[in-house]
This record gives sequence, structure tokens and C-alpha cells, in this order.
Amino acid sequence: MSTQTNSSLPAGHPDAILEALDPEQREVATALRGPVVVLAGAGTGKTRAITHRIAYGVRTGVYKPTSVLAVTFTARAAGEMRTRLRELGVAGVQARTFHAAALRQLSYFWPRVIGGAPSRIAEYKAPAVAEAARRIGISVDRVAVRDLASEIEWAKVSLVSPDDYVRRALTDGRPAPAGYDLQTVARLATAYEDVKNERGVIDFEDVLQILAGILAENRSVADEVRSQYRHFVVDEYQDVSPLQQFLLDQWLGDRRELCVVGDPSQTIYSFTGATPRYLLDFRRRFKDAQEIRLVRDYRSTPQVVHLANEVLRRGRVTGALELRAQRPAGPPVGFTTYDDDESEAAGIAARAGRLIAAGTRPSEIAVLYRTNAQSEAFEAALSDAGIGYQVRGGERFFQRKEVRDAIVLLRGAARSADPDQPMPEQVRDVLTTAGWSEKPPAARGAARERWDSMQALVALADDLARAPGADGEPATIATLVAELEERSAAQHAPTVEGVTLASLHAAKGLEWDAVFLAGMSEGLMPISLAETDEAVAEERRLLYVGVTRARVHLEVSFARSRNPGGRASRKRTRFFDGLWPDDPADRSRTPRAKKGQARDLLTGEHDVALFDALREWRRSVAQETDKPAYTVLSDATLAAIAEIRPTSTMQLARVNGIGPAKIDKYGESVLAIVAQAASGASDGGS
Repeated sequence: MSTQTNSSLPAGHPDAILEALDPEQREVATALRGPVVVLAGAGTGKTRAITHRIAYGVRTGVYKPTSVLAVTFTARAAGEMRTRLRELGVAGVQARTFHAAALRQLSYFWPRVIGGAPSRIAEYKAPAVAEAARRIGISVDRVAVRDLASEIEWAKVSLVSPDDYVRRALTDGRPAPAGYDLQTVARLATAYEDVKNERGVIDFEDVLQILAGILAENRSVADEVRSQYRHFVVDEYQDVSPLQQFLLDQWLGDRRELCVVGDPSQTIYSFTGATPRYLLDFRRRFKDAQEIRLVRDYRSTPQVVHLANEVLRRGRVTGALELRAQRPAGPPVGFTTYDDDESEAAGIAARAGRLIAAGTRPSEIAVLYRTNAQSEAFEAALSDAGIGYQVRGGERFFQRKEVRDAIVLLRGAARSADPDQPMPEQVRDVLTTAGWSEKPPAARGAARERWDSMQALVALADDLARAPGADGEPATIATLVAELEERSAAQHAPTVEGVTLASLHAAKGLEWDAVFLAGMSEGLMPISLAETDEAVAEERRLLYVGVTRARVHLEVSFARSRNPGGRASRKRTRFFDGLWPDDPADRSRTPRAKKGQARDLLTGEHDVALFDALREWRRSVAQETDKPAYTVLSDATLAAIAEIRPTSTMQLARVNGIGPAKIDKYGESVLAIVAQAASGASDGGS
């Protein structure tokens, strides 16, 4: 991001906070009085804008830090917001999830309003749902319990009571979970509430409902909360549910000091009750609201931004923002068709290996897919390739035994730390006693995973040492322990070196230098369960989220068959109609655009003249063999050849999309064309 760095303002001057912002971000930061709605596209620096807004409000005296409540949807995002505010020298602001903020207030007021100790929160609904099913006489298995629990959760966050469930489900066209009718689900929801009441527990939705009810009905409690919190910021506002909006309304009362930030194009949780309605209708509710749009994308290259914009444009997504890339041009977006899932996983692992060999950190590479079940093939392929990985959504970092043990050791070391020894050296000394070493173990498996965990702590210590705190004092082991405790509470794990495997939903809010979008075939993207226009539109938005996770490298792929030797019955996702190079379906849908689109998507550091020569050769081969051009070699493969310029069969074999069979058929011709281009020949025919 470009910043203004030539100002002579002293570091403590309020306006110094604004110097690192672009004009639109600065407009957000200086819009200190609500109502304000910020429409922020992916990669446009929304967190930066709103944290600078809070910091500027505090520095100018408009806000008291303790009067600001910033809410978001994940503990990780809340933790990141607190970290950024601390780096800006602002302490005392409450940055929490909706549930964390509500639970804190409910626990405080419970004894006064309800009496006694607060009820225990049931972490999981499954036991109560299973008991409720038994009481009403329906048979359930583990999958059914999960689906029914999700449906109960949807009803509660949508403010739909059991008595009103059937009518609302029919109105919305919402089917009951498979194997059950709407009346049965309504009866189950009633029984579920009875089970909870008898056990003296509440669920997470109850926390919001009970607090909102207290604030709506008890004026003295509402006045106390509203006198404490006078300024509200809501991040990811497109994901607000009716229940969360109801609680937010109680927090606000009749006041207007509200700043909301969101992107309708990233609404991907409608199935849980989230709705972009409140974001899209904000200016109808607050007719004088200031609207600011952030569309300068600092995250991704123009090639990635172009594809993201096209995915939305072709789907006519409501409220979509057109991003404007701010980074220099990067490599082309790669499109690869594999024979089967095993080949796709192996090809992606090989490509990841080449990126790592070229200098990309493993932690800056991600493989994203639609369903968690797809991860197994990539885990196996990466293991076979000797590449470390981490599955997002697997065991939580701070629950790992080696991490817990290490924090205990660091906490003890903090009490007797040598003030003259650099903190990173002390951390290394402590962790060496727990089995850490400068070099990782040669073998993969549990030993390497333990080392990766402790290495993440070492790297975090190095990061803290390079960035002294707001008081200007160097970081100590006590600083590190405090940081780890705060991150543990927010589940904001430090970076573990390894390729990330994650579902598209789990990837939201994250970014990597290189992203592989795998399994982009009909039935997976959009998922086969997406049977309505609304559901398919949400799948398109989910794909957009996946595309916009990539900073530099983006590769898209699918496999024609599930198993090696299987029938090639799969088709690539409709969402890339007109965008997937050399797809015959694209030619029929967009006959004029193919050649230009291929050049638009495949512009980067490859030799353009060589690329054109290879395309001409491929056209000739396709005509001679009466085959579609894409079955010879894809545009992505030709672009890779033009970039790498292989001079031997061994080098050619390293290119994605050209296996042994195709090397036997075309290798000699391809190498001859590369050699001719290298010698300056103009005739690229075979």
C-alpha cells in the first residue's frame, strides 16, 4: 500500500495516524460520527481503516477508549483488531465477538436481574438434541443429530420460535433436514428447550437472546450499558443475523453512533441465518448515513483481481463492488484439467514444491476446496512429496500438548529472565529443553509437527522483538507470554510453517501468496445441495472469496474423474464459463472472446512470442488429429512452458499438465519450438 511518509508531523500528533491511509481509508478514519456504512471489497484494507478510525477518534478526544465497543464474528478477527489498536497506541477499547461481548455483560447482570449464579453454557447441542429426539420418539444417528442441531440454531438466530417454525420454513421455502418433516422439527425444537431447562444449561444463542431481552425490558440495565458504550463498530456486517441485529439495536437504543463495515459479495453464511439485508438496507434505515466505498485492492495482482471481478460480473451479484488492483502485474492465473482426483492432488503438490523451491514459504501457500472430505487426497500427496502441511479446522494450536508445555516453561522463565540477554535467545534456550532444535527433524510425522509448533513460538518471539510495544520498551519473555495468552483466548495461532489445507468457508478472512482452488467441478462448485437460485448465488460468492485469498499465484483445477481409469464424466464449474481457456463450452457460450480472454488471463513473465508459437503448433496438431485443442495442452501449460523454457525432457516433465504420455507424443516438438525461440527463429511450427 502506498503511504505518505514525508510529513513532518510528530509521531504523537493525531493526524500522523492518517498518513498511512489512502484517500478512501482516510475518509473512513475521519468519519468519527455515525451513522457510517463502509462497503469494503476484499483486500481493500477495511480492518486498517476501522482500527485507524478508532485510534484517530481516541487521539482527537472524540472517543474515550472504554466507550467504544467493536464487534466482529471470529475470536481471531477480534484478537487481530486488538493487536492493531495496541500497535497504534490505543488501549482500553473493547474488541470482541458478539458472543464474547454478550456473555461478559450477561455474566455481570445475571445475579442482579435473574438471581443466583449464571447457567452453565452447553458447548455442544448434540447431547440435548439426541435426548429431545428420544423424547418425541424419532430415530436419529450422528449425522441426523448434527443436521437437526444446525436447523435449531438457524431458527434461533433467525428469531423463529418453535411455534412459528413451520410457517416461516414454508414461507422461506426452507426444506426440513433430510428424513424429517417440518412439524417433527418444530416438536424437536420445543423438546430441545425443555431438555436444556431441566439440565439448567443455556446454549450460545441463548446468551444473545437473554441479554437482548434484559436490555429491552429492564430500563436501568439498558441505561447502564448504554452509558458505558457510546460508539459501536461492527465488522463483517454482511454476516449479521436477525438475533445479532436485535441485540445491536438494544445496545444502541435511540442513538446513531454506529459504523458498520461489510461486503455483500462475501456473504457466505446464509445457511446459518446470516443476511446481507441489514448492510444493503443501512441507508434506508439511516437516510443521512455517510457511505464510503473501499475498492482499491492492495492484496492481489491485476490478474487475480480481474478474475474475481469477472466471477461476480457474470453472476450479476447484488451489491458487488468492482475492485481496482493496486499491485504490479503478476503471473497468469493457471487453469488445469486433470484426469482424476489423485492426479490433481499430485499435480498441486508438485507445483507447491516448485513454489517452495523458488522461495515461497510453505505457510504462504494454501489449497482450498469446497468440502472437508476433499482434504485427505491433498494430505497424502503433500506427505508423499515431503511437504509439511496443516489442516485448518483440525486440532487447535493452543490445545497441542507441546504448546501447552512450552507456555508453562516460558511463564516460569519470565520470572527469572536475564534483562541483558535478548529475548529471542532466551526463548530458544527455554524451548531447547522441551525438544526444539535449530534444524527440523528429517522425518515427517508427529516429531516434525511438534517441532513446527515450537518453531512457530520462536518465530513469534522474533516478530515481537522486531516490533517494540507502544511504550517503546523492548519485548521480554513476559511480553511473549502475555501475547500467547491473549492469542490463546482469541484462538489466534501464530504461523506454523506448512502448506494450509482449508475449506473455502474456513479460508474467509485469510490470505496467502499462492492459492490452489481445487475440485472446481459441477457438484462441488456449486455444491450439489445448492438447488435454488439463492443457494447457487451463494456458491458463486464463496468462489469469489476463494479467488480473492490469493496475493500473487492463483491456480484453478478440477479432475474429470474421481478415480484413476474412471469414466471422465465431470465437468468444470459453470462459474468459469467464458473464463476457462480452451474449454469447448466456453467457445459455444462466448465465441468472440476466447482468444482475447486467453491473452488477458495468461499475461505475466512468460515469453509471449514463444507462447503464441506454441498455441499455433497446438492448433495444427488439433486439426491434424481432429481433437479439441485443450486435449493437446492447456493454455496454462503452454504459458508455463513459455515461462520455464525447458531444454530437456526432464525439465519439461516438471511442467503442470504434461505427463509421460503427452511427453511421448509432443515432447520432441515442444522442445524444438522452445529451442527455435531461443535462437531467434520466427517459425514456431512443428
